[in-house]
Amino acid sequence: MDNLQKKYSQADENNRRLSAYRPLPTETLKSLREYYRVGLTYSSNALEGNSLTESETKVVIEDGLTIEGKPLRDHYEAVGHAKAYDYIYSITEKDRLEEEDILSLHRLFYQQIDAEKAGHYRNVKVYISGSRYAVAAVSKISAEMQKLVKWYNENEKKIHPVELAATLHQRFVFIHPFVDGNGRVARLLMNLALLRNGYTIAIIPAILRHEYIYSLETAHTRPEVFTDFIADRVIATQLDLLRLMKDENDTVNDTVNDTVKRADATLLSKTEQAVLDAVRMHPDFSYEQLAATCGVSRPTIARTVKTLQSHNIIQRVGSDKTGHWKIVEE
Repeated sequence: MDNLQKKYSQADENNRRLSAYRPLPTETLKSLREYYRVGLTYSSNALEGNSLTESETKVVIEDGLTIEGKPLRDHYEAVGHAKAYDYIYSITEKDRLEEEDILSLHRLFYQQIDAEKAGHYRNVKVYISGSRYAVAAVSKISAEMQKLVKWYNENEKKIHPVELAATLHQRFVFIHPFVDGNGRVARLLMNLALLRNGYTIAIIPAILRHEYIYSLETAHTRPEVFTDFIADRVIATQLDLLRLMKDENDTVNDTVNDTVKRADATLLSKTEQAVLDAVRMHPDFSYEQLAATCGVSRPTIARTVKTLQSHNIIQRVGSDKTGHWKIVEE
């Protein structure tokens, strides 16, 4: 097993450990989303030179206050990014990623900075300082973005979620479709891909800016370097979240390797339990039939089935067309 595959396995294992805490109370889910709303907004803006500290970012986006002595644009970037962050949660359950979703992310982030350019592809040539490689020509941006969205939708269920997220980020940055804000949108798209595939938010701290830029530049000839960097950030963020979730009296991490393999309803999300119940009653159901029965989208079913299979709760016996589902005995 090569180094990247080992990291994918570690990320999958961390994801299983996090799954052992499900279902989470509504208030816990809300507080976690707000925690990452501040953390991702701060870190993503800091990578681009925003001067707001993390505590100042929290005050700006949650209390609507301004920080004396800080540029107005820095405030706009914080508020705009928080709005774009909220938006990615609204599209995690969509059947497909659409070009308009990407335009909306930029529009939300950039609206207060430059309303005329927000949500519109650039019409001028730009250069990336410190890079030896040119970005997409203005005349090719629209076609390249359509190709990117098509690639994502065709590969969302074919490659590992970490590779998917890293590659989406990388390919988007190489196109550089907007006059400004490309890095912020790229990281939002990366996290959208992770969320859509059952993973948590991944944070790139500003202290790693040099490694981040280096890995992106190197990815022009060796894309695995950037994927490796993102895999490290996914794992590090997962471990941070596991530490947050574990309190002094919590023993779930000590027993998770055993319990996560069992079809215990207390460890399953509502969707996971619904799918498990459906395949128990209808082992011959297709993904489309499971989606209709459970009242969710097909991508959600695909993600949920993948999670249940990785936990060794259900198995697919035979082909996709003629096979059936099997619930693994305890």
